[in-house]
Amino acid sequence: MAEKKRRGEDDGDERLNDDAIVDDVADDDVADDDATDAEEPVSRGGTATRKRAQAEPAEGRKTRKDTERIGLFARIARFFREVVAELRKVIWPTRKELLTYTAVVVVFVAVMLAIVAGLDFGFAKAVLWVFGDPS
Repeated sequence: MAEKKRRGEDDGDERLNDDAIVDDVADDDVADDDATDAEEPVSRGGTATRKRAQAEPAEGRKTRKDTERIGLFARIARFFREVVAELRKVIWPTRKELLTYTAVVVVFVAVMLAIVAGLDFGFAKAVLWVFGDPS
């Protein structure tokens, strides 16, 4: 059983045949691209090409950045237009929700204030007890 699965002996294994085809095609491409793509690794992910086709940048197109520079006031106006556009996307709370959130924040701050004040009073008494009353 182990002898049947050796590489090259099992003609029924399609994966091995596909690898051989990829090797043959990749070896043919090596001679053509050897000078330009020597440092690129060969991809063996099931494709017969050495590299993916890269999109060529259109040299004829010119962007606004290439042709002219936007002025200071135009950039400030654009900033405010974008701020207004973003504020329109915000889901504003209703009056009831706003009052509820405000009440929650005020109660939380009052509770934290009481805790900090209690700890401050307790530490002050503890320091006076340890070091004594200076008077």
